[in-house]
Amino acid sequence: MTHTPTVFDYDAPQHDAASLKRAIANKLMFTVGKDPATARPVDWLNAAAYTVRDLLVERWMATTRAKAAQDVKNVYYLSMEFLIGRTFSNALIALEIEQPLRTALAELGLDIEAMAELEPDAALGNGGLGRLAACFLDSMATLGVPGYGYGIRYDYGMFRQTIVDGRQVEVPDYWLNNLNPWEFPRPEVVYRVQFGGHVLRHGDRYEWVDTQDVRAMAYDTIIPGFGTQATNTLRLWSAKATEEIDLGAFNRGNYFEAVERKNHSENVSRVLYPDDSTPSGRELRLHQEYFFCSASVQDLLRRYLARHDTFDQLKDKVSIHLNDTHPVLAVPELMRLLLDVHHVPFADAWRICQGVFSYTNHTLMHEALETWPVEMLGRILPRHLQIIFDINAYFLGQLAQRHGGDTDLMRRVSLIDEGGERRVRMAYLAVLASHSVNGVSALHSELMTQSIFADFARIWPERFNNKTNGITQRRWLAQANPALASVLDGAVGPGWRRDLNLLAQLKDRLDDPILLQSFRNAKQHNKQRFASWVQQHMGLALPADALYDVQIKRIHEYKRQLLNVLHVVTRYLRIIEQPGSVKVPRVVVFAGKAASAYHMAKLIIQLINDVARTVNNDPAVGDLLKVVFVPNYSVSLAELIIPAADLSEQISTAGTEASGTGNMKLSLNGALTIGTLDGANVEIREAVGPENIFIFGNTTPEVAALRSQGYQPRQVLAGKSELQRVLEAIRDGRFSPEEPHRYQAIYDVLVNWGDHYMLLADYASYVAAQEKVDALYQKPEAWNRMALRNVAGMGPFSSDRTIGEYAEKIWRTESVVL
Repeated sequence: MTHTPTVFDYDAPQHDAASLKRAIANKLMFTVGKDPATARPVDWLNAAAYTVRDLLVERWMATTRAKAAQDVKNVYYLSMEFLIGRTFSNALIALEIEQPLRTALAELGLDIEAMAELEPDAALGNGGLGRLAACFLDSMATLGVPGYGYGIRYDYGMFRQTIVDGRQVEVPDYWLNNLNPWEFPRPEVVYRVQFGGHVLRHGDRYEWVDTQDVRAMAYDTIIPGFGTQATNTLRLWSAKATEEIDLGAFNRGNYFEAVERKNHSENVSRVLYPDDSTPSGRELRLHQEYFFCSASVQDLLRRYLARHDTFDQLKDKVSIHLNDTHPVLAVPELMRLLLDVHHVPFADAWRICQGVFSYTNHTLMHEALETWPVEMLGRILPRHLQIIFDINAYFLGQLAQRHGGDTDLMRRVSLIDEGGERRVRMAYLAVLASHSVNGVSALHSELMTQSIFADFARIWPERFNNKTNGITQRRWLAQANPALASVLDGAVGPGWRRDLNLLAQLKDRLDDPILLQSFRNAKQHNKQRFASWVQQHMGLALPADALYDVQIKRIHEYKRQLLNVLHVVTRYLRIIEQPGSVKVPRVVVFAGKAASAYHMAKLIIQLINDVARTVNNDPAVGDLLKVVFVPNYSVSLAELIIPAADLSEQISTAGTEASGTGNMKLSLNGALTIGTLDGANVEIREAVGPENIFIFGNTTPEVAALRSQGYQPRQVLAGKSELQRVLEAIRDGRFSPEEPHRYQAIYDVLVNWGDHYMLLADYASYVAAQEKVDALYQKPEAWNRMALRNVAGMGPFSSDRTIGEYAEKIWRTESVVL
């Protein structure tokens, strides 16, 4: 019997303040279940969120129906991270209802800003990778690109960073403490994910048996587009046990044993990035990666097979994008399903895979390219290891036919690294399986084909391309910086939210004194807002009229927060030893997390905090220099810090940063960049003009030349008395008198152990560039003109442009018609 679904009439809330006020009151009582007389502020937030969500659901369902009716090609974006931040304010911008909702809440006695602050950040990512994925989802929806994000619904984020006695201390980040109004649990969408066991062969068929299984349950979040009815879906997977409880063990009184299997199964989605410095941590990471890949591939195949009887159209209806190497296990998983479940011949299955997969590389550093030990992969995913071996044999066989007996080439490009412990090279598998491989900035994409993938680029030059990263201006300007957004609306109109290139009109108004003053007032407002936050939460008074010098990113040696510290110490010593030599007051802001097992990064955090303690409490310094390390960096904190920044520190060693997106966010908000010619800094310089950016340091070819010549940091140090004094102050305990040798290791890394990231080689150039910054800041009109010129040049760095290129040139999909 065929069931014909009934189409119901329904009433979503209207957009006027009175309707929204009634809807919020109803949600508070009938959804949140609270009496207005006793409701907490967070209850009102949830009621408002449910009201706003209702407005999105209508669009969401219309989009889903349209995608099905038009049988569009869906893009499935697989990522271990989606750093989406807070959803409430972003939804208001997408719906363009901030003002009526503000009025509705005010009539209920509620302040919209205070309420929005109660929403926790969704802790589904760590840094740039996850924030990029979130920007891409926003732009896909805005452009109407039919898509799904797939990831893991982590119970706990990476960790909540606290600073205790200057040291990073990790504590659990349970972001799901309260209701999450933005997600829809889907208990009916569950897939079996297998681990372990062994493989049986039946002729030319294989069966994976005796496995330990976990269930993957879906949770859906609406991703709204701006200025459109189109919405997309972020589907996150949560691990559920196949057996909830061992009742026999429970009845025997062994309560721990009764839930042990359940807990073990559900650990898979418990924590983002478990510490992989231990074998158990590495194994859990592998379990996580396969868990979400398997569930996602099963889900997208189910969706495809609901409308198609064969796989002939899979590449025309499905595009699977791999955001870095974490989702690469989707390749052998799709092969397994095609081979073992649907009995597609191997050559046909591999051709299908190469039609649907595309891959974005995010790093040039060999140590960051993911590999898995053959032994571990074979124990946890035995069928997948067989398939990887078969893919490798198939590829090398074809290569031998084309290139003869070049055994050295075949060894270099093999999926299996035979040196020492045999390991599977996941990035190589991604390149083999993908019809498109892209880098994320012009420089990175060029270096990618010259270094880590040079052999593959010679074999398949047509496969490699560049797609420079971008950011969504809706969150990173409209939401994060209302003061500047208002100035821009007055100058060029509000259309920049949809077309960032409209900011180029500002170039004709760089001498407009009224616009420049409004621009400066907005920056001053944002500085005061950030200074008030620091005073309230950290007890540190910051001068609001100082130059705000900002470096906010994951703590890593290649990002060179330590070079920034060397300049801070240089500045401090000059203030103390050469009174009057430093004229421009500065507030130097650091924020970022270090991986829990990354000891040098954690030592750098401690040094920053020790330097801050010394500088901030030295009466001889006063307000000429303040240093602040903002703990537990997050999207929400970035939205507070970035609008306040005057100077954007983008100082990685040339050739190490793939792109960077913080550089784009800071420039868009009116900060000038001091940076090396690395990543997207190169393209930012082209967009804003070389005279409107502070570039310093060795270039990528110069770094390579220094290394090939045998770089000696001691030779750099010879004769540089100021640098020597700075290093000795750190080494000899000036900032850690209670433990004078605390930073000997940092001195050794820079002076005695090779200075791998060439901080000393770039130090003099960096300090000279900082002196140019000081000189310009003393000319407020020139500074503001240059900063506004940076804003005007940011059009190319919208994620809308990036996603448009992906959709047209890689995914080859068209917008859904609504």
